[in-house]
Amino acid sequence: MKLILRILLSAVAVVILSKILPNVSVDTYGTAIIVAVVLSLLNFIVKPVLVILTLPVTIVTFGLFLLVINAIIILLASNFITGFNVNGVLWAIIFSLLLSLLQSILFSVLKEDKKK
Repeated sequence: MKLILRILLSAVAVVILSKILPNVSVDTYGTAIIVAVVLSLLNFIVKPVLVILTLPVTIVTFGLFLLVINAIIILLASNFITGFNVNGVLWAIIFSLLLSLLQSILFSVLKEDKKK
């Protein structure tokens, strides 16, 4: 149940960001749910491999290269999903940062509800 709520909250965050950011678009709410699932799968499978392969660059840049890795994951999802489009690496970085911020806010609300 918790996984489904997290995916739905991530989909809400994707929809909100697609309304705010001019170079990010999501066609439907169903596409946003698919984006949330694909992003979570890519973060689970592809991101650890990329982090290990780029560890020296990440160390030299004091971890800032992780922003590029997140942008690559966003752009991969954009290529896999037809109704989701991100134009450019800069917008992928901005989308990634704002998505992380929105998810942390929404997930903290979920944790507060569980404590009550």
